[in-house]
Amino acid sequence: MQIFLREKRLKMKDPARQLLPLLVKVLTAAVAFAGGGTSVGVPAGIAGVQPLAMIAIHMASLELDRSASIKVSPNLLGLQKDDTEWVKVELHSPKPSSDDWVGVFSPANFNASTCPTEVGNSREQEPLICSSPIKYQFANYSNAEYIKTGKATLRFQMINQRSDFSFALFRGGLANPKLIAVSNTVSFANPEAPLYPRLAQGKLWNEMTITWTSGYNIDEALPFVEWGPNDGHQTRSPAGTLTFSRNDMCGSPARTFGWRHPGYIHTSFLKELWPNTMYSYKLGHQLFNGSYVWSKAYSFRASPYPGQDSLQRVIIFGDMGKAERDGSNEFSNYQPGSLNTTDQLIKDLDNIDVVFHIGDITYANGYLSQWDQFTAQIEPIASAVPYMIASGNHERDWPNTGSFYNTMDSGGECGVLAETMFYVPADNRAKFWYSTDFGMFRFCIADTEHDWRKGTEQYKFIEHCLSTADRQKQPWLIFLAHRVLGYSSDSWYAKEGTFAEPMGRESLELLWQKYRVDIALFGHVHNYERTCPVYQSQCVNNEESNYVGTMNGTIHVVVGGGGSHLSEFSNVQTAWSLYKDYDHGFVKLTAFNHSSLLFEYKKSSNGRVYDSFTISREYKDVLACVHDSCSPTTLAS
Repeated sequence: MQIFLREKRLKMKDPARQLLPLLVKVLTAAVAFAGGGTSVGVPAGIAGVQPLAMIAIHMASLELDRSASIKVSPNLLGLQKDDTEWVKVELHSPKPSSDDWVGVFSPANFNASTCPTEVGNSREQEPLICSSPIKYQFANYSNAEYIKTGKATLRFQMINQRSDFSFALFRGGLANPKLIAVSNTVSFANPEAPLYPRLAQGKLWNEMTITWTSGYNIDEALPFVEWGPNDGHQTRSPAGTLTFSRNDMCGSPARTFGWRHPGYIHTSFLKELWPNTMYSYKLGHQLFNGSYVWSKAYSFRASPYPGQDSLQRVIIFGDMGKAERDGSNEFSNYQPGSLNTTDQLIKDLDNIDVVFHIGDITYANGYLSQWDQFTAQIEPIASAVPYMIASGNHERDWPNTGSFYNTMDSGGECGVLAETMFYVPADNRAKFWYSTDFGMFRFCIADTEHDWRKGTEQYKFIEHCLSTADRQKQPWLIFLAHRVLGYSSDSWYAKEGTFAEPMGRESLELLWQKYRVDIALFGHVHNYERTCPVYQSQCVNNEESNYVGTMNGTIHVVVGGGGSHLSEFSNVQTAWSLYKDYDHGFVKLTAFNHSSLLFEYKKSSNGRVYDSFTISREYKDVLACVHDSCSPTTLAS
C-alpha cells in the first residue's frame, strides 16, 4: 500500500510537523508474530493475540485534520517522585467513528526519521511510522456519546519509561490507521530515574540480588545499592550494568516496529546476609558531577538457612503476563486474570516469602515496551520478596536460534529480554536451568525451551539437582518447568495423544521417581489441574487430600492460569486427574516444619482456596523404598 502525503496543503505546528516522513530507509513491513504465529491485521476479539500485534502500524497513512485535536494534561509527571501517574486526554474529531483510536508513542517523536536503515528494501514507499505505540485505547472507551459529539475524554495510566510521550488520534481502525492529530508532549520530571527493583535469590543461600532499570549508562553515572539491616548500619554495594541493541533481536517485531530501547539494567549482589533479618535498601546513581539520584526506599527479609525449621511460604504460577489498569489494549481478552493475580499477591504479601513465575512472563512477544510495564506492575511484589522466573516459549522460541521448539512465539526476542531483565542463579542465563534452596525447600527449575532428554546437558543438571538434595534438611523437593513435562488433560495434548509434551515423561519420570520428587509444577496450559501421586500413568496412592507416610509417586500440578486467556480441557476422563479448574489462579506451598506441608490452590478473582492437600511424614518415609527408586542392597552382614 502506498502512502500519499499532502504536505503542501497543510500548515502544521509542532509536533505534528515532525510526523512528516523524512524518507529515511526503514525497517521491513514485517509480520508481527504473536504466540502461535498470528499476524498483523487479525480481527479484534481473538483471545491469545498480543494486542499491539493487531495494529498494522507499518500501513499508517497521514491525514492530519486541522479540525481534529488531542490534548493531554498534565504535561509534566512525577513531580512528587512518583513513577506512575494518570493523565487526561481530551480529543475531538469532526468525523467520529467507532473505530477511532488513540495510541501512546514513546519516544514522542515517532516519525520516519527515527527508523533504522534497512538493507535491501526494494519497496516503492517506506512506512510513515516505524514504531508501535506502547498502548492504545479506542476513542469511545468510556465515552458512549463520542459518535454523536466527536468529543471524548480518556484516562491513561503512565509509567516512567525513560523517554517522553505523545498521543496520536487515528481513524480507520487498527488495520488501516490514518493519523489525524497529535498531542502535546508529556514527560516525567526525571525520565532516567532508577525504577522497578526485582529481587532474586543469589547462588548462595545468604545472597540476595537486586536488578533494576534506569536511563543511566556507565558513562553517565555509577550504579549502586545502599542497604543494611533495618535501623542498622548502611553500606553500599556496586552494580553491574547490561543492555542490548536492536541487532541482538532475532526477528520481527522485536527487531523492527516492536523495538524500543530497554534502558540500562543494573544488578547488585548483597552478600553475607543474616538469615531471616529484615533489610532496607535504596537504588542509587552517582553522577559524575558529584550529585546523587535515588529511588524510594524498599525492604526485604533475608532467606532462611537451608534446612532451617520455620514457617516458609512459596507462591507458584505461570503465564501471568501484564495488563493495563486504564483498560488499554484489553479488548482482545489477552490476559484477563493478570491484574487479579497481581493484586491478590500484593494483598497477601506479608504471608509470602518467595515467588516463582514459571514461564511466559510478559507475553510481550517482541513489543519491548511491555517489559517495562510488566516490571512496574509487579514492583510491589518483586521489590519485597525474591521473584524467581523460568523460561517459557514466549520468552525464548524463535526458528534457528537453538530453541528446542522451532516456533516464533517470542516475537523475535529469543530469550534476550528475560535473560537480561531478570537475574536467576544459573551458570549461563542463556541456558535457563538452575537450582535454588529456600529453607526446607529444594527447587529444581528446568528450561523446557532447551532439550531435556537423556544424555543432554540439561538432563545431567536435572539429575544432579535432584540427587544432591539433602532430604533430612530439605525434605520438600519441588520440580518446576514451563511446558508440561508430566501430566495434563489439556485439549491440545489430548489431540496429540500424549497428555503432556511429547518425550517429557519418558525422559524424566524415572528421575522424579528415583529421587522421590514431591510435587512437579508446570505452566504453559492456562488452567489448573492436580493429579494423584502418579507413576507411569498409574495412581500409586489412593488418598486425595491428606497424604501420610510414603508418597509412592509424584503429584503433578498444572498452574498456568496466572493471567492469560484460558485453555480448554479435553473431554477424556483420565484416571490420574483429581481436580480441574477452568479459571485463573495460583498455588501456595506452606512448610510448617520438616514433617508437614500444606498445598493450596487459590483463585485470582477472590484469593479463596479451591483445592488443597497436606503431606505429613517423617524422614524415614522419604527414604523408604518405592517402585523404581530402591537402592541396591547386599547380603553381606
